[in-house]
Amino acid sequence: MTYCCGILVRDGLVLIADTRTNAGLDNISTFRKLHVYNEPGDRVMAIASSGNLSLAQSVRSTLNEGIENPETGARETLLNAPTMFQAAQRIGVAIRLVQKVEGTALEAAEVDHDVAFLFGGQIKGEPLRLFMIYSAGNFIECTTDTPYLQIGEHKYGKPVLDRAIRFDTDPYDALKIGLISMDSTMRSNLGVGLPIDVLVVRRDIYNPELNYRIEPGEPYFQDLRERWSGALRAAHIAIPRPPYRTQT
Repeated sequence: MTYCCGILVRDGLVLIADTRTNAGLDNISTFRKLHVYNEPGDRVMAIASSGNLSLAQSVRSTLNEGIENPETGARETLLNAPTMFQAAQRIGVAIRLVQKVEGTALEAAEVDHDVAFLFGGQIKGEPLRLFMIYSAGNFIECTTDTPYLQIGEHKYGKPVLDRAIRFDTDPYDALKIGLISMDSTMRSNLGVGLPIDVLVVRRDIYNPELNYRIEPGEPYFQDLRERWSGALRAAHIAIPRPPYRTQT
């Protein structure tokens, strides 16, 4: 299990991903799930994954090596995609190729072969965009009405995003809210855990503004967790008790 969220606001993009993978209670490992593709001055893109780890790695390797265009013979990668939309399409093609090769065998072995990706960034001359790509290779795009997307174990972290994220939220406020969402998920699901990788991309700046890993015991994140728990306790104490009584 994993949890990744992407937040697209007016001034930038935030991506957050945990690193925990588990194949049973006694087989827990750490793997990076957030990967950045950058050509300074031209494009900055990032991809975060959830689901079957082997398939996710195979999809990324396929994208890195390139998918041969049958008409031109060219190798199509994320770094030579002309638009973000076409880059998202290439991820979908890579997913279908990997599923075609490996999915049948995994299904026969009764191994879950679902995989999902968040893909966001900006190519020069294009707007900053964020996509969620499903296991079948189809995808949806983030909108200003709901300026975030999630994959993995998303249900515990969704309420805080619903209440706090708006399109005009500052990117670093969005990062803070996203980390609260991650903490809420970690507290409710042991399959999600530290370290956490975070990325902040400022609109029209084709280079990551922040590409950082939060390790266990990191002071800011520990303080955020404690402050959020304290704020929730104070809030429920401040709300009057229900006035309801049994009708006689």
